Amino acid sequence: MKLAHRILLPACAVGALLLTGCKGAASVSEAKAKEAKPWDAMSIRVTADVARHIRTGKPQMSPVAAILDVAGRVEADENRIARVNSPVSGRIVDLEVVEGQTVKRGQVVAVIRSTELTSAQTEFLKAHSQRRLAEKAVDRAKRLLDAGVIGEAELQRREAELVQATAEVSSSRDQLAVLGMTEEALDKLQTSRTINSLFQVQATIDGTVLERKATIGQVVQDAEVVCVLSDLSKVWLVADLPEQSAGTIDVGKSVEAQIPALPGQTFHGKLTFVSATVNPETRTVRIRMDVPNPRGKLKPAMLATMLLKDESQKQMLVPSTAVVREGNQDHLYVEAAQGVFAMRPVQLAGEFEKSRVVVSGLTGDETIVLDGAFHLNNERKRLALQGE
Repeated sequence: MKLAHRILLPACAVGALLLTGCKGAASVSEAKAKEAKPWDAMSIRVTADVARHIRTGKPQMSPVAAILDVAGRVEADENRIARVNSPVSGRIVDLEVVEGQTVKRGQVVAVIRSTELTSAQTEFLKAHSQRRLAEKAVDRAKRLLDAGVIGEAELQRREAELVQATAEVSSSRDQLAVLGMTEEALDKLQTSRTINSLFQVQATIDGTVLERKATIGQVVQDAEVVCVLSDLSKVWLVADLPEQSAGTIDVGKSVEAQIPALPGQTFHGKLTFVSATVNPETRTVRIRMDVPNPRGKLKPAMLATMLLKDESQKQMLVPSTAVVREGNQDHLYVEAAQGVFAMRPVQLAGEFEKSRVVVSGLTGDETIVLDGAFHLNNERKRLALQGE
């Protein structure tokens, strides 16, 4: 092995130099060879005192699943969001919700005074009156026709007017329904014939007020959003995955998530969405998992960490306490001879339960320092400074 050659090199070099000298100095060269230490500046012979601080053994082969940590966040489920708008134009005279408030479907969130609603109600009542007149005219024409006073054509004309008046009532009623008036309110308007210019904007779903986009006294146009509601009983955990890590990520991949605001809790699930496009500005791919939130502990904009796990594969593991970082390179102390350990550069992957995965530079049957490598390295440096 290369390390073995490196360890034996100083003794061999000394022998070669001595052989070029006179033969009469053979006894001196042999004495010096015996005194030469069988290790170099990157190695150390473990003494009894040092042995008390280290633990040696062989690396372990264990199943390891590669884990990718991605910074994420909690977002409201867009399929459970409702934008409550005003179907009429007018001035807001009352707002009955604030951000963060929980509301029920049908609950009044705002009151608007609308001249548009007044005009539409007036047209409905006018059309209803015209229909009643047309109905009476048809009844009278039938009696006059029976009495021979008018002809069949007059009755047909008045019946046509009744059909037109009925259509106008239906049209104006539909218009009021589009403006948000319920069937009950329309029936009440038809019977009471009392115009009400105040319109009540109602919540369309059970949910939480995420945003209130209007203020009292504000003039709003039809279709303008008054507030945004969301059913937070189920939320999204969303993350932006770096482009270079997205090649093996598909819908259905197992995910674990941790929320710093909820320490000690781990949320398990699967990816329900992986974007088909890359964000050209951030070079990331949007991913998402759905998380039940029955108690409302998960709130939109909370920070999260999503852990994406691959299938387990057997890997060579060494404890983190075996690794020495020096010269921007990871090293392990490997037994090169009886009681002698040499620093060897290795390539390591990420940490896995206080262990590191060995990618290259070590075989599974070599003895290494498992614990106390840092102490051993300090001792090696001390001996090197002292020239021992």
